[in-house]
Amino acid sequence: MELFLHYSLLPSLFIILVLSFLQRREHHRQRDDTSYLLGNHFGMIIPLDFVSTFSNRWSYGVAFGATANKVMFLFSEGYQPLQVPQWAQAFVLLIGGIEVGLSHFPFFACLSSEFRLVSSILGFSYSLIWFAVTMLYVIQCPHGEFVGRYETIMLYWPSLLCLAFLLGRFLHMFVKSLRVHLGWELQMEENPFLEVHQAEHVKQLLRKCPLQEREKSWFQTKIYEWDPCFQFPSRMIGTTVLAFICLYLFIVIEFCVFVYVRDELDVFERELEGYVASMNQTGTPTPVLLQVKELINVTKGVWLVTILPASLTCVSYLFHILACYRKHMKRLWAGDKHFLPLKFHSPSSSESVVAIARYSGWQIAYILWGKHKGQGSCYCWSGGSQHLSPLYHWALERVLERWTRSPQDGLTLCFSLTISIVLGLMVMQVWIAASFFLQPKMGAADKQKPLALNNRRAFHNFNYFLFFYNVLLGLGACLFRLLISCILGTWLIARIDRTILQSGYEAADMGFNAWIGMLYVDHYHANPVLVSFCHILITGHRERRRQQAIKYWYLNPSAGARISVRSRTRWLLLQTLINNPGLVKLRKSRPGHGSQEFTPILLTCSES
Repeated sequence: MELFLHYSLLPSLFIILVLSFLQRREHHRQRDDTSYLLGNHFGMIIPLDFVSTFSNRWSYGVAFGATANKVMFLFSEGYQPLQVPQWAQAFVLLIGGIEVGLSHFPFFACLSSEFRLVSSILGFSYSLIWFAVTMLYVIQCPHGEFVGRYETIMLYWPSLLCLAFLLGRFLHMFVKSLRVHLGWELQMEENPFLEVHQAEHVKQLLRKCPLQEREKSWFQTKIYEWDPCFQFPSRMIGTTVLAFICLYLFIVIEFCVFVYVRDELDVFERELEGYVASMNQTGTPTPVLLQVKELINVTKGVWLVTILPASLTCVSYLFHILACYRKHMKRLWAGDKHFLPLKFHSPSSSESVVAIARYSGWQIAYILWGKHKGQGSCYCWSGGSQHLSPLYHWALERVLERWTRSPQDGLTLCFSLTISIVLGLMVMQVWIAASFFLQPKMGAADKQKPLALNNRRAFHNFNYFLFFYNVLLGLGACLFRLLISCILGTWLIARIDRTILQSGYEAADMGFNAWIGMLYVDHYHANPVLVSFCHILITGHRERRRQQAIKYWYLNPSAGARISVRSRTRWLLLQTLINNPGLVKLRKSRPGHGSQEFTPILLTCSES
């Protein structure tokens, strides 16, 4: 599958070139620019709009779900296409993330392309290739090393299901676009500027008498109430779907490792029983060995007991984060910022833009690490800590002994370089966002640029390709968050929507910063009132231009060569007199005036 990932870049680049050729560029180059030879072709294509896309939400979510296996490989740092020194692993992981993103780019590009007929054919063909290769791999290697029978099926059936859904989706797109192309069906606007739920939200605000609320059910009162005036963007749906699949894969991988470790512990336990029996025959006490044997028995039982509450907790966090997103966005739309710390009332524009790229990857890393730490907490609460104490002290002694004997200079240098590179890449994201993806300052006295996006197509590609690498950066950010918040416990480590640090230290919680920045970007660019206002302006402008075009279409100077005012006037006079022959006899006679030369012609036309 890794080899196929490399070879899949060839059809992926071909599809990208085809869609880019069809995409028209909005700004034409000058003749002295070499890109002028390309005409208006080869425009920049986007995988999906990370800010304001509400259509095809579940299709984008399933496309993210198809990348789950590769995301887990990146998360475990098992996918490394190049062999480099330890200090350069950050660059290798960045290259691996870009390669994974490029190999799955056609799924998103074909879903968001305006050329539905061509993109549906290309998307269906590419999805079919991935589905056939994955199915062939599962059929040839259905069993694994840890679980044994059907291990590969357990790991790859979510990806196969997502690919099958994409095949059906592209087939539906092809049939629908073909009917439109043949004239059997009208073309519907796929991505309207003003969404229906945004218009309903504005109507609800302008309504003087609120509608009478219906009686709520127990589910709406206690768990969740659906709001017809609010929809989650594609970014949130895709993140949630991918987090669910990654969480399932993480549990399956843990189960595989547990089965392997359990078998090894059974062998070790039998050998330990023989050794303890021989030691007892000599009369020497072995309390440490007995505790290790007891630890083995407790571990095998406690893992099965703790995996259920830890997994259910993370699943509930995913639903709770969606509910908090809706609640926080509604508060920001209403101008209420009291739920935010004072430091986040006016966040940095560049940090907020980078937060859009970081959020999805960091959310997945936080959920997976939160599940791992939550299960560890459940184990400690189940009584495993007392059995781990002797083993912990023994392991700590071995680590300290190895550290004192190993050359510390090289290890410290390697660790410092790795941390510096990772921090440098994070700072570079902020610099790129501030330099290229924000509009200029409105005034010379402004301290920072406004939170208004610029170069949107490049911004969406920047978010997409950094999404996979930010899963790895999110792991480091989560460890840092865990280090800062260890005094408060690790039970709420996956709650990215609420900081677990004390008041005054919220800036150290990078996950919460990403959440706040994402809320501000959605608030500024998907506010129903703002979108409705812009929709009214655009609609009015188009209506005025349409009326002018209908009224003065024959005065359009761009239709041909420039005509003088006198010639145009004489032509209009001739047209008017031909359409109204009775006016010819009523015209005043002006000797020597050039317009009288039309009279014989008009009389002849009227008689005929």
